[in-house]
Amino acid sequence: MRDLKDWKGCPPPAPVALEGRTVRLEPYDRAKHLQALWDAFGGMAINPLLKYFAQDDFTGIEGFDAWSEAVLKSGWVREVIIDKASDTVVGMAHYMRPDPANGVVEIGGIAHGGAMSRSPLSTEAQYLLAKHVFEDLGYRRYEWKCDNRNEPSKRTAARLGFTFEGVFRQHMLSKRENRDTAWFSIIDGEWPVVAKAFDAWLSPDNFDADGQQKRKLEDIRAGLSA
Repeated sequence: MRDLKDWKGCPPPAPVALEGRTVRLEPYDRAKHLQALWDAFGGMAINPLLKYFAQDDFTGIEGFDAWSEAVLKSGWVREVIIDKASDTVVGMAHYMRPDPANGVVEIGGIAHGGAMSRSPLSTEAQYLLAKHVFEDLGYRRYEWKCDNRNEPSKRTAARLGFTFEGVFRQHMLSKRENRDTAWFSIIDGEWPVVAKAFDAWLSPDNFDADGQQKRKLEDIRAGLSA
């Protein structure tokens, strides 16, 4: 466990460029990325895609733009996910609600279109984002929160190595309704094993000629933890 006697906190997360084997993450640039994200999300198909986001449904790209500017002004740090093979925008994620004094930050506002489905892209993006927080910025705790009804998000959190911590009832309003929020986290003492599992899963050797995984991420991590 980390010795905290001389703890001085962490720098707040800032826009950063990160690169892996299959994806590149870039800080959001409205002029460069707004239309590209809208297109990646399928235009007006964005509303079903963002079903569990808290804001009201968008009526067009102007609404998405206004929401984007509002959340970024509130302190969210948006990272845009680029598929290196096609050099196209495929999704986004945000560092949220940073608490640098205590070394805590959340990853959220995650969305991607069909181009990222059934591929290593989203997994590698999440690995790069977590690695930056723990290894570059020195954070102690990395959080994932979602609407408790969002079963795909909860399954994804568990697959990535987050530990379920419980449900905060009526935690917030989402689309003008009460939302119960499921909380997950990875802490710094867990990160070395989580990181090794990511490295092993993302290795080209873990995929067959058709691009199908040979071993599941959860199974690799369980083997390392045994």
